[in-house]
Amino acid sequence: MKNPQLQTLWRWICVRILTLAIGTVVLIALCMWLRFTLQYLWITWHMPHAILQEFLVLRENPNLNPARFHQIIDSWWGIGYSDPSIASSDWITVGVLVLVTIPFIAWFGLRHARPLSAQFSQLRGAAEQVTEGDFGAQAALTPSAPAELVQFAQNFNAMTRQLARYEKELRASHVAMAHELRSPLTAAMVRLQALLDGVFSADGRQLAMIMGQLNCLRRLIDELQLLSLADAGQLSLERVRCCPSEILRYRLQWIKSQLDEAGIYPVAELAEKTLLNVDPFRLGQVFTVLLENALRYAGSGTSLYLSSRSTDGHYEIIFQDKGPGVPPAFLEVMFERFTRGEASRARHSGGSGLGLSIARAICQAHGGTLDATLPPEGGLRMRIVLPHDV
Repeated sequence: MKNPQLQTLWRWICVRILTLAIGTVVLIALCMWLRFTLQYLWITWHMPHAILQEFLVLRENPNLNPARFHQIIDSWWGIGYSDPSIASSDWITVGVLVLVTIPFIAWFGLRHARPLSAQFSQLRGAAEQVTEGDFGAQAALTPSAPAELVQFAQNFNAMTRQLARYEKELRASHVAMAHELRSPLTAAMVRLQALLDGVFSADGRQLAMIMGQLNCLRRLIDELQLLSLADAGQLSLERVRCCPSEILRYRLQWIKSQLDEAGIYPVAELAEKTLLNVDPFRLGQVFTVLLENALRYAGSGTSLYLSSRSTDGHYEIIFQDKGPGVPPAFLEVMFERFTRGEASRARHSGGSGLGLSIARAICQAHGGTLDATLPPEGGLRMRIVLPHDV
């Protein structure tokens, strides 16, 4: 069923004001006309035929006999019919009609102003809920409200849904962040306390283990800082003209030994030499994240297909593995912070859970996108799309 066409606020107000004003004037004029018409028909109906004929002739030309004309009017309509006083019946009739139409005007105005007031009341109530901390509060849409006000309410509802989602993600992110930062810090502190207590000797191996945990902590902090800069739109890019396929080949060389060891065979079709204005280091980070993601989850004995092409003013890079893939519901959350493919995976095997968030943030900073799909043939397909004019 189609939604009714909504009017703009200007037209909504003008139509109702003009309708009220014109309708009031027409109503009063109609009542006056009816009053005179009915009175005229009633009197002429009871006039003798001879007098009626004489009156009709004189009405067409009163100058033939003004005295007789006024005599007939005074006799049948009353001597006060043509009284110019403010207390005459005509003015009294107008006053009565005005008094009668005032309630009608008030009813009409209030009735048609109600949608406007009701929609504002809904917005006010929802705004109060937001100020009290209910970021998901929604304003009900009022039928017959002006188009701008309905659109405003819809935008307000979309905004509060976003706020509620951000609040939920922020709370979850804070909890996960505290856990992720606490784990390496606690491990380093426990190891260091053991050295101080003499449980372990302060040799190079023990110090290297402590340094490893501190490096893990530093990496987490660096990744969180990068995401914070990206969220604030402050992620700086050092753009140069280069070919993304060449960057991917270079990153693939660094990780190929690990792929071979895991039994994953990369198949690359990167023949295009398209030059884009990108940040080679940041884009290389994206490629490394996706390659490491395939390394963790694609599974031994599978293939990893890499391809690139130009299409519709964009440059597209595909990472597609033949692994077990992910549940369809996981596609909606896999780019959120601290999300791993399996809840049971530890940090040393499943990463920090920030990699895909960082990869998407870098792609978006380039004006592009990163998305994931489940191809019909199985596995997981990651697609990077970059505009040619970045």
